This record gives sequence, C-alpha cells and structure tokens, in this order.
Amino acid sequence: MPDHSKETNINQLKRECVLKILELHKRANSGHIAASLSCLEILIYLKFRAMAKDDILILSKGHAASALYTVLVKHKDLPEADLDTYYTDGTYFGAHPACNNKINGIRFGTGSLGHGLSLAAGLALSTKYTGKSFNVYCVISDGDCDEGSTWEAALFAAQHRLSNLFVIIDNNGLQGFGTTKNVLNLEPLEMKWKAFNFEVAEAANGNSFSELDKSLNYLFCSDSDKPRCLIAKTIKGNGISFMMNKMEWHYLPLTDALYEIAIKEAGEIDA
Repeated sequence: MPDHSKETNINQLKRECVLKILELHKRANSGHIAASLSCLEILIYLKFRAMAKDDILILSKGHAASALYTVLVKHKDLPEADLDTYYTDGTYFGAHPACNNKINGIRFGTGSLGHGLSLAAGLALSTKYTGKSFNVYCVISDGDCDEGSTWEAALFAAQHRLSNLFVIIDNNGLQGFGTTKNVLNLEPLEMKWKAFNFEVAEAANGNSFSELDKSLNYLFCSDSDKPRCLIAKTIKGNGISFMMNKMEWHYLPLTDALYEIAIKEAGEIDA
C-alpha cells in the first residue's frame, strides 16, 4: 500500500529532480529529455510511496535513464556525486541503464524496447518458488506496447497469476517517429490489457501524484489473483512548455537559451 510517511514534500522533490535532469542533459548535450519528464512522477511515486524495501523496479523504457538515476539519487540508493559522470566515457551512467552491478537499484540493462516486462514477469514468478514476498513494478512505454514480446510476457503473467506484478504504462501518445495513433495505434488499450486478463486501472493524469495515488490504491486493494496494469495518461516533456507534446523533443538537446527557459519553468513547477 502507498506510504505517505516516506517523504514530506513530494512536489519539492519533483522540482529538484526536473532541475537535475535538465542539468544532466545540458552538460551532456544529449536528447531523450522529454521521455524522462513524462515518467518522472511515476518513478518518484513508486520509489517514495508505493514500494517496500524488497520490491523491485524495472524501467523498460530505458531511454528515460536520467529520470531513473535522479530518483535513485534522491532515494539515497546512489551518491549524487556519481551523476557528474553522466554520459561521459567510462561512466556507469549511460544514456540507457546498464546492468553492471555498479548501480544499486538497477537489475537489468534496458532500452531495447519490449524486454522489460519479460524480465519483470520472471522475477514475479520467482516468489512462487523461493518463499520470498515482494512486488515487481515495470514501467513501460507506448513503444514497448508495439512489441510482441511485451504481449507474450503479459500472457505469461496472467497464466501464472502473478498478482505481485504491476505494469505501469507511461502512455504519453508519442514515440520516436510520431504519434502512437499514427505509428501503431494501441487503442482500445484498456480493453486489450483486460482481455489479457489483467486487473486494470487508468490515471487520467499520470503526471499527478493524487491521480497516481488513487489509481494505484485501487490496484493494491483488489483481491484478484490477476497481474495489475496501470495506464497512466502522461505528457511527453511534462512541465517544460516548449517540450510538451512535441515529438522532436524525443531527440533534441538543449541550447543555452532554451536551458535558461527550462530551468525557470522547472523552478515554478507545483510551487
């Protein structure tokens, strides 16, 4: 169940994370900023409110690595000074999370879409044989839902009644080459996951902590033996006006002028 005692000011935490993500990408002159901003609230909510000590988080949309690194630092899983090496030669903190046993909280290398849910399902299944008890949370993207391996993993999870598996879809409606609707339409997404025998909830605003709280509470309180799926309707580039709902910000780096605008807007988020 969500635990609201774990932190005191989740909006302040969000502002700090956005500012750090912008700093990392500006220094590296790298893209994938908007993809990180669309799922940031989901990652914050999971690490600071939903997850117990032994629970496992898998970020299948690995191109949002800067959001994951930043949240892990804020959660004290990683030392902040290590992030100074982000996207540099020899770093542990690459553009996609790497599995090298150097980063606490990252079990697998991800980013080649469609792999995360299979890994998560395997971990969730393991509890049936080890006697251990934990939940597995897998954050996937619209692009992940284009992949057949995702749906194979969903069938597997339902077959084995993995009620300790939570799939959270960062459903921002955009992917690398355009809108999801035009690239490979996923609708009706809720009906698809229900047809795959998941317990499904939807957050109409997946960038809202209160919406995430309400929808995840519904899934937590269900006594079903089905795996769980939350469809979080998010905004790509959330919080930064010139990035929001803009496909090109899947790739673009920040100029000096745009960085100044972005950090000003980030400082005003939910203030």
